[in-house]
Amino acid sequence: MTLETVLMTVSKGDMERSEKMVRTATDIAGPADATVALAHVFRESEYDTICDELEFDRDSEVTPTVVARRYEPIKEIHTELESEGVTCEIHGSLSEGSVGDEIVGLAADVEADLVIVGGRKRSPAGKAAFGSTAQNVLLNAHCPVTFVRSN
Repeated sequence: MTLETVLMTVSKGDMERSEKMVRTATDIAGPADATVALAHVFRESEYDTICDELEFDRDSEVTPTVVARRYEPIKEIHTELESEGVTCEIHGSLSEGSVGDEIVGLAADVEADLVIVGGRKRSPAGKAAFGSTAQNVLLNAHCPVTFVRSN
């Protein structure tokens, strides 16, 4: 299998595991000279809040990708990956439904050969499932998925 594109989803919650996610993406994409497609899927309410925080004009034609380029978690991980010599591109998407379904769709759109998703350590009761978004991606992505969890 040739590895050309790795989709790495980034959320605000991933900031606590960003070092692990960057190391994982660097270890996988670096030797293969693959591009890392950094992506954030915005929920509608989150999107409006972030657009306000980033002082986008409400009347402008701002796309989720433009917002993602200025979204701090994406910017930080993008900077770290590029400092490691990894080629990156940024994607944003607006989800009206399941974030997991949107990530699966993004993986298909960018023709990802691998998806990297983050998640947190689960309580004993929660260990039966990863969490709805990560589990959805793990079960439905058209390609392999690497799960990076925080300690």
